[in-house]
Amino acid sequence: MVIAKAWVLKKHFDGFPKTSDFDLKKIELPNLKDGGKQKLLLESVFLSVDPYMRPYSQRDMKEGDIMIGTQVARIVESKNPAFALGAFVVGDRGWRTHFISDGRDLQLLPSSWPESLPRSLALGAVGMPGLTAYFGLLEVCKMKPGETVLVNAAAGAVGSVVGQIAKIGGCKVVGCAGSDDKVTYLKKIGFDEAFNYKTVKSLDEALHKASPDGYDCFFDNVGGEFACVAINQMKKFGRIAVCGAISQYNDSVPQKGPYVQIPMIFKELQMEGFIVNRWKNRWEEGLRTLLKWVMEGKVKCHEQVTEGFENMPMAFIGMLKGENLGKAVVKV
Repeated sequence: MVIAKAWVLKKHFDGFPKTSDFDLKKIELPNLKDGGKQKLLLESVFLSVDPYMRPYSQRDMKEGDIMIGTQVARIVESKNPAFALGAFVVGDRGWRTHFISDGRDLQLLPSSWPESLPRSLALGAVGMPGLTAYFGLLEVCKMKPGETVLVNAAAGAVGSVVGQIAKIGGCKVVGCAGSDDKVTYLKKIGFDEAFNYKTVKSLDEALHKASPDGYDCFFDNVGGEFACVAINQMKKFGRIAVCGAISQYNDSVPQKGPYVQIPMIFKELQMEGFIVNRWKNRWEEGLRTLLKWVMEGKVKCHEQVTEGFENMPMAFIGMLKGENLGKAVVKV
């Protein structure tokens, strides 16, 4: 018998999440039985904290539910021949240390995954955030060589990969982030221009200075005021991929305009929101490509690793505050 620990949503977030909104519970898991549906026992090794958890918790969860999220887990007991003992998988079972599965909701790490590569990257650059960057740029922005790409929250899990894929694709890349250390990191991984949006006197001037001719593609992770300013810097027929709106996730009162219709019309822009699951049937292609780029050093990865399952809420809150550089994960 295994006693699992799990973080549950004690109270729906009102504004910014607080540690008191979570509760740590213990759950007794049943033993696996021959011939039963539950054939695998797994222990979480790394857990992900991501911006999407904030709006999705409001939309999809009830108070008392286990917090949503993804983990890299190790199989510690198996009665399913498709999953070997000790194999590593990506699961979507929320903030818990152990869980039981029939295997249908699990994805084995690629067989080509090298021992030298941290398995936590399956939650970042070679996982859902990397795929979000990959399909958002290639399918929504439809970037072309020689174009100029703008990405905000550029030092985060998605934004940092967006910029590097754009460079692989022969584009000029401009990124912005919320600290000087993050700006230094962006330049280190190949961004052509980068600036700290918190310290510039004028966001409009900073965007114009970084690319006087404007932007062909804008990969928006932030929304709000930034997006309203950036849309006026787009080139004619520019494309905007709306991936996130982290500037608005913790608002108790919705933000109001300005509005986008006039620049959208006169510049004949395309703006499209997307969720990466749209390309679920192509994830294997995307993961294979991302893994290859990481192994070749074309995509560099930085992780903010928090030690200890008990620190999940603090890691989540810190990520929403922008304290992470690259992908935020928790090591159990």
